[in-house]
Amino acid sequence: MKLFLPTLAAAALAGSAAAAQSPILPGYWESTNTVSSPLHSTSTSRRCISPADVDRFLTGPINHHYTCIYPTRRVGGGKLAMKGICTDNKGRQVQVSASGAYTPTSFHVDAVMTTRFLGLPVSGHATTEARRIAEACPEPPPAAG
Repeated sequence: MKLFLPTLAAAALAGSAAAAQSPILPGYWESTNTVSSPLHSTSTSRRCISPADVDRFLTGPINHHYTCIYPTRRVGGGKLAMKGICTDNKGRQVQVSASGAYTPTSFHVDAVMTTRFLGLPVSGHATTEARRIAEACPEPPPAAG
C-alpha cells in the first residue's frame, strides 16, 4: 500500500479539473503520505506541478503501479469524497473509500483501503497531507559534463 498513497492523493481530487477553476494552484508541492495500518510507514516527497500538469496531477496516478476507477466522486466547496477500485499491474485490486478537504495551496485526504491477501481480508488506513511550498519550482541542477 506504500506506493498507493501518492496515487490516492492525486486521484482524490480527480474530476475537479473539469471545474471552471482548478482546485489547487500550480507550484512546488510537498506531500507526506502515511500508512497507519496494517504496517506503519511515512514518506515525504516534493514535486513541481506546472500549470499544464495540474489536470494530469489531479486526474492521474503519480506512479504507474495502479489504475484507479472512482464511480463515486464528489469535489467542490473545499471538500472531496470518493469511492472506487484501484488495480495494480498484476491485477490485484484494492477498494478505496476516501474523504478530505482542499484549498488552492493544500489538501488532506483520509482513506480506508481493503483488499485480500492469501484469501484473507486485509484493510488499511492512510492519509496524505500536501501543501504548496513555493509559487515557483526550483531550477534544475546544471548538467554534468
